[in-house]
Amino acid sequence: MHVPDGFINAPVSAGTGVVAAAAVAISLRGARRELGGGPGEAGERTAPLAGLVAAFIFAVQMLNFPVAAGTSGHLLGGALAAILVGPYTGVLCVSVVLLLQGVLFADGGLTALGTNITDMGVVTVLVAYGVFRALLRVLPRRRSMVTGASFVAALVSVPAAAVAFTGIYALGGTTEVSLGKVFGAMVGVHVLIGIGEAAITAATVGAVVAVRPDLVYAARDRLAVRLELRPSPLSADPEAAPGPAPQPVPAAARRRSTRPLWITGLVVTLLCAGGLSFYASSSPDGLEKVAADNGIDKQAEKHAAEDSPLADYGVKDIADARLSGGLAGVIGAGATLAVGSGVFVVLRRRRGGTARNGTAAATAPAGTER
Repeated sequence: MHVPDGFINAPVSAGTGVVAAAAVAISLRGARRELGGGPGEAGERTAPLAGLVAAFIFAVQMLNFPVAAGTSGHLLGGALAAILVGPYTGVLCVSVVLLLQGVLFADGGLTALGTNITDMGVVTVLVAYGVFRALLRVLPRRRSMVTGASFVAALVSVPAAAVAFTGIYALGGTTEVSLGKVFGAMVGVHVLIGIGEAAITAATVGAVVAVRPDLVYAARDRLAVRLELRPSPLSADPEAAPGPAPQPVPAAARRRSTRPLWITGLVVTLLCAGGLSFYASSSPDGLEKVAADNGIDKQAEKHAAEDSPLADYGVKDIADARLSGGLAGVIGAGATLAVGSGVFVVLRRRRGGTARNGTAAATAPAGTER
């Protein structure tokens, strides 16, 4: 659903750019809390995972899957990011992916970057996170319900993004097309794409839940390990009142290395970007198909980065298609991992520095100047 340059006029593109910039600014502040952690949270484990989530989204977005005759779809990633690393960090993950796709691979217009971040990042993250949290409040407290809730949240987020695009197009579309036709076509095809999105999201979340449930940010309160104190069977008074209510196990007692999961995730990411991407569907994705069928693409403009050595997800001057595409995918995944991890590490350190300064100020003797 990458919107190219020319689909939306300049005033509305500028407006969505302002919305996207505000969302990123808010997310930078909110992500400090998510990455820095809080009571019962493991922020130090979220920071490295967030960079990997961004790289994984980039890689899986290369895997277009067929959804109808002559149409394909791909992961948007907002639901997956929001559930695994939190809504603020999730917006940043998708924004990093979209930025690098536009600059390095000529995928998604540069003047439309604000539109793409607003639609594919902000809308999908907010809708998916809201649906996911609402479902957890009413579903039984079981791990399988977390996977099921992630499926539904991802499924809903994709047509929600299609509705949002239709609204943006209604405000600033550059061609005279019936909005009813655009709405029906966009929602219809993206419901089908949403099924693929839901399957990928649920499979990924379920895999993480199975091995490290504490790393699923949006469900930590449902998956927290608890320590229950019970009377000893050797107690002299077997009828004694039960002990205190279950209490969370201290974070230090639950801390385990994230390295095995991180390495596994990296291997899967590189396999998707460097190998499986060669077998992706070559059919146009949902937006491209709707645009072509309804004449929306008549005003599409050439991409400013069309001469990039990585344009169209291939390395320039490498004739072998498999090698060219695989190498481009690996470069893209690596760049996304590096940029995303760099952003998140800086944010976490700033959060840590702020917390330490606040603690020092609070414990300083009265009248002491700092």
